[in-house]
Amino acid sequence: MLLNVLGAEVGKGLRVQLAHPLGHVITLLISTMMYLGLQFVLGQGELRQDLLPPTLVAIGGYWFLQYAGLVMVADLIADKRAGTFAQAHMSPAPPWLPMLGRLITASVFGLAVAVAAALVPMLVTGIAIPLRWAALLPAVLLGVNALAFTFLLAALALVSPMIGALQSLFTSLVLLLNGSFLPLAFYPDWLAALARILPTTLGIEALTQTLFEGRTLAELWNGGALPWLLAHTLALTAAAGLLFVRNHRRALQESS
Repeated sequence: MLLNVLGAEVGKGLRVQLAHPLGHVITLLISTMMYLGLQFVLGQGELRQDLLPPTLVAIGGYWFLQYAGLVMVADLIADKRAGTFAQAHMSPAPPWLPMLGRLITASVFGLAVAVAAALVPMLVTGIAIPLRWAALLPAVLLGVNALAFTFLLAALALVSPMIGALQSLFTSLVLLLNGSFLPLAFYPDWLAALARILPTTLGIEALTQTLFEGRTLAELWNGGALPWLLAHTLALTAAAGLLFVRNHRRALQESS
């Protein structure tokens, strides 16, 4: 029964997102053109081959976060506006199950968009990103880190009427500072330290070190990149979980 409920929730979420694919295609095309245009400007009239690979990894992380957040938040807002949020909790299924379904939907859709957003510029510019087994763990932690932040946005969406503005603000900061336009090595020390507080940044930094510098997991651990990424992900996951439990209870108690 639990698997049926979970499957129905995932299926519903994917159908909703795929109902209007043209909007997603247009958004990706415009964003890809903006990314390449900014890289052309930053490269002073050329697409620099040393900047494109790491920034493509970063822009992929941003798109995963952006679309996963859109799926989670938009779904919750639609339920609240339609008055079906409380009804969804009248089934014998535990209340965390629909949220798990939304999170799976967000993961699938966010990953598909992130791959497409990175693949198109790769084909246009003719560059390749090397694949290494050591990058698998940082990539998984990067995804969990982004999903934890997505869950935090969902927790805020339960009680805040300003969630749209907050989501736009936070994701814009991530886009500007996580390395999507310039690698962190080009940032001043204070700005790089600030950027590492944001979601995805530490994961992207660890991932690019394994992909482009050939570092092993042991070197990532000894260098501090992996411990900081793990600690950041665990802290963000705990904060999102606690906030969601609190706001979920509060949302169910509201008379509206």
